Amino acid sequence: MQHPVRPLSPHLQIYRWQLTSVLSILHRVTGIFLALGLVGISLGLYLLAFSTGGFADYRYFLESPVGLIFLVAWSWSFFYHLLNGVRHLFWDMGSGFELKQVYQSGWIAVIGSLGLVLVCWLFSVW
Repeated sequence: MQHPVRPLSPHLQIYRWQLTSVLSILHRVTGIFLALGLVGISLGLYLLAFSTGGFADYRYFLESPVGLIFLVAWSWSFFYHLLNGVRHLFWDMGSGFELKQVYQSGWIAVIGSLGLVLVCWLFSVW
């Protein structure tokens, strides 16, 4: 007797994406990206201390379009992870669990992180 083939639940083909699940996945991805960025910062500090030419190449990369995209993405990851972490701290204290509050705080984390990146990069250019 064969068992009918059924999709696992929740399966990606039938699962409806929600803001809460997307923000949770983003929090994890930004945490990983921040850790990888720390490796890049450590490399820069190592090159600064031990290789003048290597640090010049490192700086040249960071000032290139690809490097700037990396830096902006890394700074957004920092601000998003920070604001979403504060959101989790409020949850740890037992507040903000109403569905409306969960969505509001999620949008605050997303929009606030974009605003902070904009302010940070505008002030760093001047």
